[in-house]
Amino acid sequence: MSYKHKNIKDSFRSALAGLADAWSSERNMRFHAVMAFLAIVLGAWLQLNRIEWLFLFSAVFLVMTMEMMNTSLERVVDLFTREYHPLARLAKNAAAGAALLAAIYAVIVGMLVILPRLVSAFNVF
Repeated sequence: MSYKHKNIKDSFRSALAGLADAWSSERNMRFHAVMAFLAIVLGAWLQLNRIEWLFLFSAVFLVMTMEMMNTSLERVVDLFTREYHPLARLAKNAAAGAALLAAIYAVIVGMLVILPRLVSAFNVF
């Protein structure tokens, strides 16, 4: 079976199938999607400006992209071996670490963009 796409429609179909598979099989993808949705709803309620939206969306898409890359790398490694191998462990750990760094970036963006507006909205301090 050939994996070569014949046209752009097939490419989009494959990409959407990959997103759907990650959604159905990866708990972290669902968690990040829910957090992204909440952040976007909160951003709309707080009326973020363009720059704040840019940072928020960059964080959301970075996290989602890294989760997809982590998932794909894990599956490729599993394709070649189900047995323990130190290099397989290192590859999977590195991909998971990249996803973690993206999530930390998203938390920092949330703290710098959303938290001050929340504090202001509720006059906490």
